[in-house]
Amino acid sequence: MRDVAASAASTGPRVLPRNDPRQYDDLAGEWWRPDGAFAMLHWLAAARAALVPPATRPGELLVDLGCGAGLLAPHLTGKGYRHVGVDLTRSALLQAAEHGVRVVQGDATAVPLPDGCADVVSAGELLEHVPAWPRVVAEACRLLRPGGLLVLDTLNDTALARLVAVRIAERLPTVPRGIHDPRLFVDARELVAECARHGVDLRVRGIRPQVGGLVAWLLRRARTGRPGTTPAGRGPRIVPTPSTAVLYQGWGVRNG
Repeated sequence: MRDVAASAASTGPRVLPRNDPRQYDDLAGEWWRPDGAFAMLHWLAAARAALVPPATRPGELLVDLGCGAGLLAPHLTGKGYRHVGVDLTRSALLQAAEHGVRVVQGDATAVPLPDGCADVVSAGELLEHVPAWPRVVAEACRLLRPGGLLVLDTLNDTALARLVAVRIAERLPTVPRGIHDPRLFVDARELVAECARHGVDLRVRGIRPQVGGLVAWLLRRARTGRPGTTPAGRGPRIVPTPSTAVLYQGWGVRNG
C-alpha cells in the first residue's frame, strides 16, 4: 500500500519553484481558453497591439519576444506585419505556429536574429520573468532598426505590485500559483533609463483592467465554475491609469 500511495503521489501535480519555465508546459492547454489561466494575457495582448500602427510598406517585421502561444497574433490581423515569435517553451511555440506566427525557439537574452531586422519589437509580460531583464532590453533594442518601435508591458518593482499581483491575484481561481517571482519585478524608472542607454526613448503609463468589465468577467467565470466556457472577446478592456505602481505599459522609438 505504501508503494501504491507513493506512486499516486508521484503522478499528482508537481510543485515547482516560482517562475519556473516548466509551468508553461504544465499549463499548455490553457493558452487559448478565453477564461483560462492566461485570460489576462489575452487582454494585455489586445492593449499592446493597439500601440502598434499598421505597417507602412510590404514585408515589415514584428518580433514578438516571449510570444508564448501567439496570443498577439489575432490582434495584428490586417496590420501587414510578418510576425516572428521567440520563446523558450516548445509546447507554446507549436500553438503559436498554428496561429500564423513564424516561430523561433530561443532565449530572449540572446535572440538568434540579426541586428536591425525588426520594424517593431514586442516584449509583453516578459521582463518580470527573466533574471537579467536589462539583457532582454539590450536585445530588443539591438533588433530594432532606426525608427523602429518597441512596445512592452510588465510589473513594477513596488510593494503594491507584490501585494496585487502575488498575494491577492494568486488567491483567485484563474491565476496560476507561483507564476511570478516578485524579486524579478521591474522598476519603471530603471527600465526607462536602460532603454535610453540603447537609444530608445521609452514612455510609460499605468494600465489596469476596466473595473466594471473585470467584475462582470469574474462573476461570469464564477457561474461557469470552470475555465474556457465563456465566449472569447468578452474579457475586460485594459485601460490607462495614472499610477504605474502595479502594471505598466511602455512604448518608444529607436533613435538614429
